[in-house]
Amino acid sequence: MSAAHLQWRAEELWLQLRDLLPGLSVEVVERCASTNTALLERARVEVRPEPDNADVLVQRSVESAAFGRRAADAQPCLLVAEHQTGGRGRMGRGWSSAPGASLTFSLSLPIAREDWSGLSLAVGVALADALDPQTAAGAAPRLGLKWPNDLWLMDAPARGRKLGGVLIETVSAGRVRLAVIGIGLNVRPLDEVDAGSGFACMQEIDARADAPAVLHRVALPLARALRRFEAEGFAAFVADYARRDLLAGHTVRTTQQGVSEGIARGVDASGALQLQTGAGLVAIHSGEVSVRLDPSA
Repeated sequence: MSAAHLQWRAEELWLQLRDLLPGLSVEVVERCASTNTALLERARVEVRPEPDNADVLVQRSVESAAFGRRAADAQPCLLVAEHQTGGRGRMGRGWSSAPGASLTFSLSLPIAREDWSGLSLAVGVALADALDPQTAAGAAPRLGLKWPNDLWLMDAPARGRKLGGVLIETVSAGRVRLAVIGIGLNVRPLDEVDAGSGFACMQEIDARADAPAVLHRVALPLARALRRFEAEGFAAFVADYARRDLLAGHTVRTTQQGVSEGIARGVDASGALQLQTGAGLVAIHSGEVSVRLDPSA
């Protein structure tokens, strides 16, 4: 199905999410460089009264004109791009997508919690459980989580291909601290990607999947997980993360100085990767390292 024929049913999404996310707007655009960047820019808009008219707002943003009355809004927003042309992954990596072949969206919302440790892992759990719910009945997970922010379609224990990723950024909007949660999920195969590239897509799980259907599948579980995280932190997700942790028990290599490799021993209540090394157990925190499975393990 081409992007031109996608049916997003935005009002239906809004009705599902409005009680969990008061003030929510749901917006779908045909093209956007980066949904995360757009929402970060929106939150940074300077808003102040005109001297001669206290009811007129002055907006200063390179992208704000695209969003009309919501241009300077710090309330929750679900922004979907049918084609994201300049998506970003962790550590500045690009995330490419073709129109209709991927689901790319960002959800911005204030989170009233001082400690946000493990948020990307909690988001990964919510996405994986929504897309692969049969594991709740004890089946081996089809979707695994690769610390700190990737979803993998599993081919064998500790072996699989990347299905999607999570990028979380934060911004202050006045007295409010917003989380901007960017999600990219491969939906359809790409002709230019061969089987050895590590690419996986949702149509390998559900041949009828399209981007709107995947969004409707994950949106409500994601919102519920974010409210649970706000109340309980990552500790509430540790057990569910462990069930899908594809690194656990395997030798991994890292780029952290002084910790070149070790055996992954799960994550702690803050979401830090626990690595067993010759010097003992070392905590690896998100943003510090790039972790790769050791191919010789």
